[in-house]
Amino acid sequence: RDWHPLNHCSFKPQGGPWPIHCVQGTPGAQFHAYLALPKNTVIISSAYDPRTEAYSGFDGTDLASRLTKQGIQQILVGGLATEYCVKSTVLDGLKAGFKVYFLSDASRAINAKPEDEKKAVEKMVAAGARSLTLDEILPRLASK
Repeated sequence: RDWHPLNHCSFKPQGGPWPIHCVQGTPGAQFHAYLALPKNTVIISSAYDPRTEAYSGFDGTDLASRLTKQGIQQILVGGLATEYCVKSTVLDGLKAGFKVYFLSDASRAINAKPEDEKKAVEKMVAAGARSLTLDEILPRLASK
């Protein structure tokens, strides 16, 4: 999860490019009410250092080592924003040796430029990620 302190370097008041968002402990940083997380869920927070920008879930976290220790070889990635955090997490997951699935219908882009999302998806797929929808993946997960 994106977990910023209020004085994060990426925020406009500190000279960064982004409006204030996902501030630690605020409603804007909460998971959606319909997201059902198992009781044993481990939440990995990123971008919590006010001086360091982090777009990937792997940036400054122990995510790769946790997944590897558990024998996980494949990851599903979705979220906001496709052309920033999602793309960075997908590419870092591939670099770390995981098989990565980009969940296209569980992601949204900002599209500051009209083709940003399209270019991001093309880059993820070219790097080795597979683009899937929840309708394609959920039946597989339910059968396990």
